[in-house]
Parts: sequence; C-alpha cells; structure tokens
Amino acid sequence: MSLPPLVEPADELTVDEVRRYSRHLIIPDVGMAGQKRLKNAKVLVVGAGGLGSPALLYLAAAGVGTLGIIDFDEVDESNLHRQVIHGQSDLGKPKAESARESIEEINPYITVNLHKERLDSENALGIFEGYDLVLDGTDNFATRYLVNDACVLLNMPYVWGSIFRFDGQVSVFWNEYGPQYRDLYPEPPPPGMVPSCAEGGVLGVLCASIGSVMVNEAIKLICGIGDPLVGRLMIFDALEMTWKTVKVRKDPEGEPITELIDYEEFCGQVSDEAERAAHGSTITAGELKEMMDKGEDFYLVDVREKHEYEIVNIPGAVLIPKGEFLNGEAFGKLPQDKQVVLHCKSGARSAEALGALKGAGFDNAVHVGGGVLAWVNQVDPSLPAY
Repeated sequence: MSLPPLVEPADELTVDEVRRYSRHLIIPDVGMAGQKRLKNAKVLVVGAGGLGSPALLYLAAAGVGTLGIIDFDEVDESNLHRQVIHGQSDLGKPKAESARESIEEINPYITVNLHKERLDSENALGIFEGYDLVLDGTDNFATRYLVNDACVLLNMPYVWGSIFRFDGQVSVFWNEYGPQYRDLYPEPPPPGMVPSCAEGGVLGVLCASIGSVMVNEAIKLICGIGDPLVGRLMIFDALEMTWKTVKVRKDPEGEPITELIDYEEFCGQVSDEAERAAHGSTITAGELKEMMDKGEDFYLVDVREKHEYEIVNIPGAVLIPKGEFLNGEAFGKLPQDKQVVLHCKSGARSAEALGALKGAGFDNAVHVGGGVLAWVNQVDPSLPAY
C-alpha cells in the first residue's frame, strides 16, 4: 500500500548537502525532492539502546534534518556489544548525550534534540507533537503501549522494532491507514512471562538487522515511496536466516483510544521495592484456597478500587484500596494478631501495597500472585474475568 509523503520538501539543499547525499539524489525514487523531504523531517527515536543506536546513526547519515532522542539512562559496559552509537570513553555518560556526539560526527548538518527524561503519560503528547514520526525499539511493554496510544491520539505513524536472542520483529503502525500496536497485542503478557534483553540476552548484530529495517521504513514514509510495512509484521530468525511476513488487521471490536493511562499498572510492572517485598512472600490462588479450606485464621484484603470490587471479588475479602496503603491510612484498619493476605487484579498493585505493609512492620504479610485473574482461572471459573 503506497502512502503520500509524510512531510513537505525543504526549500533547498546546500552545495555541501548535494555532495554529501549524491548517492541518494541519483536514485529516481528519492532524487532531489525526496532528499529535501528528509531534510525537512523531524523524527523522534525512543531509546538510544540496541535498536536506537543503528537507527539514529542511519537516520543521521540519511540526512533527516531533526532527530529527537528520548533516553534517561547512562552508558554501561554491558551495552557496548550491541549499542554501537556508544564507545568505551562514554561509560557513565548519559546515553542521549553520547548519542548526540556520535551523530554530530556523522552529520553536522542536522539538529539533535535531547529529551533526558523518562517517557510517561504526562509528557508523551507534549514531546511527540514536535515530530512527524516516532521510532521505538524499547524492550518493555509499558513504553510500547504508551508510544502507540500517543501516536494514535496525534495521528502519527509509529515504526516499531523488537529483538530477543536471535529473533527480531518490525512493523509500522498508523491508525489512519491500518492497524495499531494494540491490534497485534491487544493485552500485555503477564508480568515476568516475557524476559527483557537484560534477562534473556540478545545477539548484538541483530540490532543492526532490525534497526536498519526500521530506518528503511522511516525513509519510505517520509518520502512517500515503496510499500511500507503498514498492516504487515516482518519476522526475522537470525539462526535460520529467514524473513517472513505476517498480515496484521485492525480489530473491528477494538476499544477506541481516548486518553493516556497508567501503563505500568496496565502491564503489571512493579517497583524494585515491591519486587523485594514479594520475593518469598507470594502465594498462589490455589494456596489461598487451601488456606480457606483448612480454616486458617488470616485477614484477606482486596487492594483494588471499589468499582472493580463490585464487578468480582474473592469471597471474604475486605476492600482497602492500594492508595490507603501508600499513604498509611490502611495500617490502622488491619489486625495485629492475624496474617494479612493481599490481592488485586493481577498481582502488581498488591505487590506495591505489600512493600508499604512490610515497611510498616507487617513482616508475615503475603500477596496472591496473579490476583483475581488467577483465582478465576485456577479456582472459580464461574466468576467473571473482567
């Protein structure tokens, strides 16, 4: 599916720019008009890591006039086997600054904007509004859903890439012309089911393979040439050295996106404090049922919100929303002579509440991993899995 060019051409190219981009200019599909569009384009890259590194280098080399970089992390030695925009002398330096220095070495004729902050629901729309196109190669689901939803609200194309071990995926999501990320992944996987690159590893050179395809798609969108990966998912297996393409279609029953939400909660992500609290203090839904059947004396607390509790609840649970644990109001409502057992929908909020509870001295408190969803799936499937 051919699409119209994403941006209008710049007024002119300088003599130096003509010399620099001469191999582009002699390609009929790019030519002077296409290179002027690249010069006028504003592209935002989320993350200067494994995929962001080759993407930024090749976007800069191609002559994209304005590059934005969102990254609040610092260069670590474990990054260097794949994040080729950084070097040994950059260790400890903010990745955004290190990336800008490498970009300026490659192409001094472009503008680089740094956003050295964590991308969230509060700042995403304000940052994205200054760009024509977003490339995202981050390795966490919360950021992917956030980027997608912001792009849908702003009607922007979103070039997405993903890598893990020897496998990579690339697609282009643009709600006006085809599917969005939520059509491919309507729901995030349960927390911990899909390891990150830091947990599972990644072949360093795979970043170049997938990152270069992402830049190729960005150039096609900017110039209005070729057939972009809108409505298609490209899958790469580096061990078998195979590429295959899968069609992706819009979900006709998909919920419209009207606002940005709390994506860490949506994806079940928890803080380091919550992870430490939950370690060794997590029980399963089945174990909770066994405790009930044995008549054990404990105090079961549902930390969700009232409207969720009204939809479905575990028998015997008392409602005390998570916010009351975080501000301390809940502690006076809890018995001192019983074990406190917390649960929520999936386990994320109850882990956060557990962290606060243990900090207040309730050392034997536990929470239910998987929450209500696990209870419905493992214990009582007659209840609604909202």
